[in-house]
Amino acid sequence: MRFTEDELALAKQVDLCSVAEYLGYTVKRVGHYHTLKEMDSIRIYERSHWCRFSRRYDKGENGGSQIDFLRVFAGMDVKEAVFWLLDFAGYSRKDGAKNIQNIVPKQKQAEKAKPFVLPEQAGSNAYLYRYLEHERGIARYVIDFFVGKGIMYEAKNYHNIVFVGTDKNGVPKFASLRGVFDKNGKGFRCDVAGNDKRYGFHLHCRDCKKVVVFEAAIDLMSYITMFPSDKASMVALGMLADAPLETFLAEHPEIEEIQFCLDNDEPGRKAAEALKEKYAAKGYVAEIFLPPEPYKDFNQWNMEQKKQREKPKETAKII
Repeated sequence: MRFTEDELALAKQVDLCSVAEYLGYTVKRVGHYHTLKEMDSIRIYERSHWCRFSRRYDKGENGGSQIDFLRVFAGMDVKEAVFWLLDFAGYSRKDGAKNIQNIVPKQKQAEKAKPFVLPEQAGSNAYLYRYLEHERGIARYVIDFFVGKGIMYEAKNYHNIVFVGTDKNGVPKFASLRGVFDKNGKGFRCDVAGNDKRYGFHLHCRDCKKVVVFEAAIDLMSYITMFPSDKASMVALGMLADAPLETFLAEHPEIEEIQFCLDNDEPGRKAAEALKEKYAAKGYVAEIFLPPEPYKDFNQWNMEQKKQREKPKETAKII
């Protein structure tokens, strides 16, 4: 399916600051550009294009249009991103390109911050269980645990998995969505509008003085599946910025040791080293534990271990 030139032009007129805020980021103006509180290496110019001043990311992930922003930060492919932007602008393809001049792209409304509302729950968690257990290799008892705590569930719309981050009193402050219909290894990812990115999906282990830190919630659950005897608190950053970890440590001063289990790629390794140095300087016992080569993350490692566990064992031959 192809888009008209007018449709592509409209997608690139959508206010990028509004897009970033809808995804849960905090937009700040700095001189003639905007940046994000959660990632101050990001620069948004003229509310329409962005760049990232960092060498840690691969080519194609350091800037571009609104389409590229959704591709990098929401896991969308180009077609999904254009559809999303057209919908965000209030345009529907069935209306026809002739009506495109009547569409006004949504602009930032600073005085009206979006309220944080958790997505409505589906009647069951069938898609969630199928995806996490059979496609991601997460042990069923691990899924049961997080579902039972009420911080993971299946959304009514599109069956996305909702990962909820709470404060120390159990009040939801953050939520992210993860699609269950992966395409070519990539799935939909997006934060719920209005969330507080100082919080993240986490598990607090009472009387534990260690916290294990991951990039993604699925990596966190993969780790528990592989290392069920490792009793510790756990935090999924949802990014490489450490705001959720800072909040968790402030709320749980008993923590003395931090283990960084980020992805085994160049950005993950660099971030792990930087975070280890930062928190060691704060007095924590900090260490790094990455998945072994050739695995990129803990879920990939877990999936391979699951395959090995499920291999039929050879029976001894009787001579």
